[in-house]
Amino acid sequence: MEAHWRFRDRRDAGRSLAAKLRAYAGRRDVLVLALPRGGVAVAHEVARALAAPLDLAIVRKLGVPGREELALGAIGTGGVTVLNEDVIEALQIDRATIDEIIARERMELDRRQLRYGSDRRLRDLRGATLIVVDDGLATGASMLAAVAALRVREPARIVVAIPVAAIETCDLVRRAADELVCCWTPEPFGGVGIWYENFTQLKDADVRRFLARR
Repeated sequence: MEAHWRFRDRRDAGRSLAAKLRAYAGRRDVLVLALPRGGVAVAHEVARALAAPLDLAIVRKLGVPGREELALGAIGTGGVTVLNEDVIEALQIDRATIDEIIARERMELDRRQLRYGSDRRLRDLRGATLIVVDDGLATGASMLAAVAALRVREPARIVVAIPVAAIETCDLVRRAADELVCCWTPEPFGGVGIWYENFTQLKDADVRRFLARR
């Protein structure tokens, strides 16, 4: 990646990422999961190169009121709820507030599931090797939420795979996952989008189109 200071687009990033994941090619236990929307275009290239199925990891971070960047937990498909009891206790967040946040984010998660037509393969992940893909990591909050929600489903291994990320965020996510694969950790980081020549935002229709191609 040193020969190029930016990826051309998400598909180019996906091909670069797939090259680092060759050890997982052709394995029947592997499932590639994308964080929508941007991660889907990257994950599509990864899944195609590995001859692995592709689906979505739809999660919602439960942000602390007034400090939404700080997660008090996460919810995922299949009714999974993961709470960070240390944050809840330290900030003395009451149960009624937590329930209100969960209900609001559950509505959005359900809306996205229906819109994308996902959750077909996420009914039983026990023993699976999950490769969870996004187009980059800045704070890493969404990816950490995804890993926490997926961990409850008892997969054998969670591999987080991203084309570009901040170094300090890689350290955080590496501790949560079983393996972290990253093509590039530029310094200073500045943001995910600046490391792509084309970082056009995907629409819901684009997500469905990529899923249909798998």
